[in-house]
This record gives sequence, structure tokens and C-alpha cells, in this order.
Amino acid sequence: MFEHTKAFSGFSVDDIPRARQFYGETLGLRVSEEHEMLTLHIAGDRDTLVYPKDDHTPATFTILNFPVEDIASAVEQLATRGVRFEAGHGIDDDGIMRQGGPLIAWFKDPAGNFLSVLQDD
Repeated sequence: MFEHTKAFSGFSVDDIPRARQFYGETLGLRVSEEHEMLTLHIAGDRDTLVYPKDDHTPATFTILNFPVEDIASAVEQLATRGVRFEAGHGIDDDGIMRQGGPLIAWFKDPAGNFLSVLQDD
């Protein structure tokens, strides 16, 4: 039934202008806004809808993963743009988890949703 449809993902935030600034300026994604909703134009024609929700509750799981060739460089660049990485068990001082799987670093958008950069091997 859906084998030829171009599905897309979406998630909520509590402030579209803040999301536009974060995803467009801080992360450097191409974004567009229409009908008070934001579209993230992600490489590979993977547009993602960001919609406002007054009673938004941040996702407790990772909503977007950004594969990168050099995670240390990506983390460093994002940190210079004000991104703060999660800390905790197994995460080094740079914010990178280096145990049990791909190298990965989690951070949050202004609405509190989890995102990650991960080493693309």
C-alpha cells in the first residue's frame, strides 16, 4: 500500500522561531517555514516537519541522528556554536560515548528533544 509513497518524519517543539534559529543557524540546515510550521531540508531528500505544540513534551529518545565522518571535529564545531553535549556514564570529557557501538554524542534542541552526531564508518 505505501511502497511508493514518500513518507516523512516530524516532531514537535514549543517555539518555532527558536527552532528555526537553532536548526538553520546553529546546525546549518536549510530550513523553510510555511503555515507556522518549519521544514528541515536534510540531505538525501529527507525533509522533516517541525510543528508547534503548546503542551510540547520533549522526546525521551533521539529524534534525529546526524552521521559525520569525524565526530571529534563535529562535536568541537558544534560546541563553538554553543551546543552543549550530554554527560554521563561512558561519555568522555568531550561528550562522546566511546563504548558499545558507534561513537556518538547526544545534545538537545531548544525544545529539549534529543539529537545526536555519530561516527559514520
